[in-house]
Amino acid sequence: MTAGAEEVRLNLGHIELAAQLFGPADGLPVIALHGWLDNANSFVHLAPQLRGLRIVALDLAGHGHSAHRPPGASYALADYAFDVLCVAEQLGWKRFALLGHSLGAVISVQLAGALPERVSHLALIDGVVPPTGAQTDAAERLGMALTAQLRREGRPKTVYRTIEEGVRARMSGMVAVSQEAAAHLAQRGLMPVPGGYSWRSDSRLTLPSPMRLSEPQALAFVHRVQCPVCLVVAGEGLLARHTALLEQLPFTQNVLPGGHHLHLNDTVSAGLVADCFNRFFGFP
Repeated sequence: MTAGAEEVRLNLGHIELAAQLFGPADGLPVIALHGWLDNANSFVHLAPQLRGLRIVALDLAGHGHSAHRPPGASYALADYAFDVLCVAEQLGWKRFALLGHSLGAVISVQLAGALPERVSHLALIDGVVPPTGAQTDAAERLGMALTAQLRREGRPKTVYRTIEEGVRARMSGMVAVSQEAAAHLAQRGLMPVPGGYSWRSDSRLTLPSPMRLSEPQALAFVHRVQCPVCLVVAGEGLLARHTALLEQLPFTQNVLPGGHHLHLNDTVSAGLVADCFNRFFGFP
């Protein structure tokens, strides 16, 4: 359990999600969404530095201590958005803010674009829209995804002999993180199994997407957002490479030093992100 956070479980009917609560009960309602293959500990450095907010940091479905989707189901962005909406309904939040990193930022933008009347603020970290694709590639992509899904069935997870091995594996993943960040993610993400430890995340999360939006479709969500938006771009992260996209965004942008996980890699970088968001939310 993260120091200063309250652990809760939310039964949404179709799935049960785990979450951590930060901040005063009467604070501005915020749902925090982590990145792909991360978990709620993604906000361990950032959330305690944010003032005036009641933050519900979710383990997204298939991540951390949350349940996995049932057999035969997948992890579509729309399903994540529905989960978030159900969490808000259960909490009685008719209007709420979203704080999202990477995948969590993508989900946040899509939900805010789909239902702009429900979202009061968007605080985004190094993420906006999902990877896009050409419309002419749709059939080929679906075939690739279906083949990968068949091959994945029944394949065992990697087992690490020690927690330290699991941490090192996360440090050198597709998006590298610091040892400190990997250790925080491992605290919530590794589980004991025969022979050692394995990551809790659903192995189906690594399957390729069966379809991608075109760029105009992805940007349609961006242009439907009606609430104030603060986007933190990591100077050495993923978004910084997409200058053409950044130039099209009608969002306030703050470029900060650090990598894709700058809010988690160290407390100093997390403090810089917190400064941006505290000003954004009006609690400097």
